[in-house]
Amino acid sequence: MSRYLFVVPPLSGHVNPAAEVAAELTSRGHTVAWAGRPGIIGRLVGEEAEVYVCAGPDGLHGRPPELRGVAALQFLWRDFFVPLADAMADGVTAAVDHFRPDVVVSDQQALAGALVAERLGVPYATSATTSAELTDSLGGMPSVAAWLTELLTGARARLGDPAATGDPRFSPYLTLAFTTPEFLGAAHQPRQGVRFVGPALPGRPGYGDFPWEWLGRQPDAALVLVTLGTVNQDAGARFLAETAAALRERSDRLRAVVADPGGALACADPGPTVLVRPFVPQRALLGHVSAVICHAGHNTVAETLWHGVPLVVAPIRDDQPVVARQVVDAGAGVRLRFGRAGRAQIGAALDTVLTEPRHHEAARRLRASFHRAGGAGAAAEHLEELARHPTRHPTAAPGRPAPAPAPPGRAPRAQEEGTPHGSDQ
Repeated sequence: MSRYLFVVPPLSGHVNPAAEVAAELTSRGHTVAWAGRPGIIGRLVGEEAEVYVCAGPDGLHGRPPELRGVAALQFLWRDFFVPLADAMADGVTAAVDHFRPDVVVSDQQALAGALVAERLGVPYATSATTSAELTDSLGGMPSVAAWLTELLTGARARLGDPAATGDPRFSPYLTLAFTTPEFLGAAHQPRQGVRFVGPALPGRPGYGDFPWEWLGRQPDAALVLVTLGTVNQDAGARFLAETAAALRERSDRLRAVVADPGGALACADPGPTVLVRPFVPQRALLGHVSAVICHAGHNTVAETLWHGVPLVVAPIRDDQPVVARQVVDAGAGVRLRFGRAGRAQIGAALDTVLTEPRHHEAARRLRASFHRAGGAGAAAEHLEELARHPTRHPTAAPGRPAPAPAPPGRAPRAQEEGTPHGSDQ
């Protein structure tokens, strides 16, 4: 049996797929530990998880909501991902030294995992939780691409092996892509070492206290889900208000559930056919809906297409424009301009995806590709193969020493950075 250390940023969309793969590995008898922020890992993985505490923030905070495009991307890398790598590096180093993993599984945006593993000679796999990084999204912006390369090179000089080459966002051993070539598109050739495993979704969706009886009040009307994710509430008030207006105009034939964590519609009267909730059981609702209006966040898109449901996508920033383009290129939805779309445009796009069969057919085709890919089980098999044969890659290091002996007693709930949190060793 092998030992796997998962290194993740404090972002739920990046932790959730890794959690499913880790659970699959554990069910196969392997030993799993985590490096990152204990609060988010404990909440999403379970308080029993063995967590090596890393320094850094507990989420993405402080980004001005008006930032878009290149400015938003530069903020993300310059002010969040690279400083996060610097903050996490000591904790990840301590985790590797103590836990002695056979393989480090590093999220694509948790650079400390890749760079520390590279420096210490430990085989590592990249967890690519968004399809955007698998494309040449900066191909038309060479100056921005050069700026990002310089930023990553500086991080490698501080934290990794300065003699190493290649993009640290892609492991030379293995990159797990939680999507499929059918969604990525024929125009994008996958990098060497990328394995497409499709979405790794939880086996059982959460239900919470959602009023399911509401769905039965108008059973002949198509149901629409509206969500902008949990990190876009500061930018989404206008769009949600316009969407609610478009839905009211279609109350004779549509009903909708709107996720509104920021309370943007608290003072509005959406009408009896629109249910507004601060949080919704998204995975469970997707089995009932005919269309989804969203921000093109990769997890929401993947979960929607897993159910074969078409989308109206209005990307805001980060990877969302790339994911939105992939949705449209695959034929599974219609794209809107988030900052300009009003009720007329939103309503027309919704009518299109509900009535034109091609969008439903494309969504079902992608659903089939997602289900074939294997998800967490396929990812676990690739990681097992890497643990068994780490030297098949020409730059692979020899095997690591045996794990350090466990310290006596149980680790306390919160410890110093670089020490395990929440479980026995």
